[in-house]
Amino acid sequence: MSKPRNLFLAALSFLALSAGAAPAEVVGKVGVDWIGNDIIVEAVSDPEVRGVTCHVTYFDRSLIDRLKNGNWFEDPSNNSIACRQTGPVEIGNIDLSKDGSEVFRQGMSLIWKTLVVNRIYDKTNDTLIYLAHSRELTDGSAKMSISTIPLYGQNVIWRNGKPQ
Repeated sequence: MSKPRNLFLAALSFLALSAGAAPAEVVGKVGVDWIGNDIIVEAVSDPEVRGVTCHVTYFDRSLIDRLKNGNWFEDPSNNSIACRQTGPVEIGNIDLSKDGSEVFRQGMSLIWKTLVVNRIYDKTNDTLIYLAHSRELTDGSAKMSISTIPLYGQNVIWRNGKPQ
């Protein structure tokens, strides 16, 4: 394949992976060493659940680290999530299946690895669960983090009626 075609396919893959995901706002950036590696903190609002904000962290490798260690196009799968009620909770059309639905995704490599946040509703315990994990095309990662928003006793508005 030609180099322009490869670049076009990579850009197209990136756009496809990032389409439809909730936007994130960088709210923090902490340097962890002298070569420029950082921990990034982003705030993500759930597009179907107003009043909930998740803060997601991930490792951002510096150019020096990439030159030193190779693996040019990829950041580690290490990530963490904390979600909290940040206003009145209003729940829209959410997926109630055990798989839940994807709330956020961000590429962690040129093509192969993506940081994903899924929302799952635990009907029995009336709780929203947010799961952060890395999705890889060839090898899934066992590194994950969860955060929960208990709805019990809260004044929650369900636009489509609370599931029974």
